[in-house]
Amino acid sequence: MRLVLISLAASLVAATPALANEARVEARGGIMWNSSDSEELAGVAAGYDFDLGETAFAGGEVSADKLLTDGTQVTFGFAARAGAKLGDAGKLYAIGGYNTENCDGCEGAWSVGAGYQHSFGKFYAKAEYRHFFPEQAGFTDTDAALVGLGVKF
Repeated sequence: MRLVLISLAASLVAATPALANEARVEARGGIMWNSSDSEELAGVAAGYDFDLGETAFAGGEVSADKLLTDGTQVTFGFAARAGAKLGDAGKLYAIGGYNTENCDGCEGAWSVGAGYQHSFGKFYAKAEYRHFFPEQAGFTDTDAALVGLGVKF
């Protein structure tokens, strides 16, 4: 009986996440703009994507980004993304989430956007657009374009 249980456990371990479920970490940068100003930003992100069959996926992401200007602080983001797998290497996705405040006296912002991620073996590159809706009255909506380079696990 013990041999049967060990064999069953070994086959389950061998058959699991060899699928495309994957953890990832990345460095990223880009530009954020509104109707009156634009600023560069840099950051890091980590996430995990779950397969939803052969052609779809969904996942979560946490991030830390900083506008590269005086008077701002690191903003922490919490997002979900879902999309389609395009071939063996591409992912087209929609993303949405919440970011904490990026300056004293500011409030956080909700965001929605879209992106494309392309794998090169264990590594990947991505491009993403997001639109931010600030919670604080009197602050204008903001847009961001990001590019990232990362590694998958």
